[in-house]
Amino acid sequence: MAEQAVRRALARLPPLDLRRAFTQRGAVAKVGDGVAHVVGLTDVGSEELVRFDSGAIGMAHELTSDQTGVVLLVDAGGIRAGDGVTSTGELPSLTVGDEMLGRVLDPLGRPLDSREAPRGERRSVFCEAPELIVRAPVERPLFTGVMVVDSAIPIGRGQRQLIVGDRNVGKSALALDAVAAQRGGDVACVYVMIGQPMSRVLGVRETLEKVGALAGTVIIAADAACPPGLQYLAPYAGATAAEYFRSKGRHALVVYDDLTKHADAYRELALLLDRPPGREAFPGDIFYIHAHLLERATAHGDAAGGGSVTALPIVETTDGDISAYIPTNLISITDGQIFLDAGRFERNQRPAVDIGRSVSRVGGEAQLPAMRRAAKNLRITMSRFEALEALTRVGLDVDPATQKAVERGRLLRELLRQPRFEARSVAEQIVSLTAVSEGWLDDGPIEGAPRRLKALIERARGASGDVMDALDAGGEVPDDWKDRLRTLLEDARGGP
Repeated sequence: MAEQAVRRALARLPPLDLRRAFTQRGAVAKVGDGVAHVVGLTDVGSEELVRFDSGAIGMAHELTSDQTGVVLLVDAGGIRAGDGVTSTGELPSLTVGDEMLGRVLDPLGRPLDSREAPRGERRSVFCEAPELIVRAPVERPLFTGVMVVDSAIPIGRGQRQLIVGDRNVGKSALALDAVAAQRGGDVACVYVMIGQPMSRVLGVRETLEKVGALAGTVIIAADAACPPGLQYLAPYAGATAAEYFRSKGRHALVVYDDLTKHADAYRELALLLDRPPGREAFPGDIFYIHAHLLERATAHGDAAGGGSVTALPIVETTDGDISAYIPTNLISITDGQIFLDAGRFERNQRPAVDIGRSVSRVGGEAQLPAMRRAAKNLRITMSRFEALEALTRVGLDVDPATQKAVERGRLLRELLRQPRFEARSVAEQIVSLTAVSEGWLDDGPIEGAPRRLKALIERARGASGDVMDALDAGGEVPDDWKDRLRTLLEDARGGP
């Protein structure tokens, strides 16, 4: 009877699992400054997660014949030399899904906003860029609501457009304007913050919530207090979050703020892991990691679902020098750049976009036909105006035609000024550009032009709503639409 009782008790026990006894274990040889050197993990793979006996998590990053360089990600403070290490067989991943929207998460998907972790499928943060066969041409516009961008430097869905400029010239503000312009639309947004103070992360969240854009945005943050390993992972996690929406046939906009700090974090890791330094002490593969990241942004063809990921990476320059190492790398990778000028910012010309030094390699292919016609001479007009204005500043006499060109340029510059989070619709932008090119605002003071134009647009919404709706939708407009709007303007000021 006793023997049968023992057998029944043994039968109720779970099966014996001996895999833990044969799991390879390593030991920490040296640790410090966000990295650990581990010996004994000869079978670990590149970018595989490892777990320390203290509970800390790291990522195998530097594999050599005698040791493994591990980038520390979570709870690095409790690791000591001699601690045991085991591989997990997993790659860094985060939970993706619609539950991410409205949340602030770290690159591993852990919540930073005092709420429960989002639920959904987990995807690796390191994914390959889509193959050429599934890509589609960049043809559909992504409207930012910023007139100088939508008209002169158009961005298409699936494009990679760099925002470049010195510190404190409005790079992040321009990106946030683009994110805010997507509220209520069909574009989900991912805002990645790398190496920023936590106060700034919370400030961005509060700003997006105030303008009503947080519900359609996920913020992925690796703040300045995080280990460099998490800062390195942050943009890849943002790309994975954006790719979820594309995989569902939807559209996403991802902002990387900013890749200068990402490059600095990667350089720090490389030097701590004894990799040979190259130019400006960056490792030799710094170009590859950014190219690998940005190539993940693209538009899919209809056979692959028709979704898209548009990327707005941000890079910081010093004294406007775009020939520095990291800016030139990113310029060569992306499909164009929006250059923000410190001088324009100081003169209160905001957004401080230098149209002459900015370029979109997609160009008019991503513009609606009506917008393309209205903005076709914008770059030439502004370039000529800035050259002529420099002559008038030194007191040279100019002929009436030149003076008229200068006055029209000043008018256009005044209309391109735009307060933050006041997105302008497609129709408003087209009417504004047409009013300048047709001379509708030439006979009044430049300072009052925005007010008169705003009144015209409001009247047009009521009296010529079909025209404004057609311009917004990018459809066919009546042939006499310019005459109708000119009449409205003349009626408002009491006749021609």
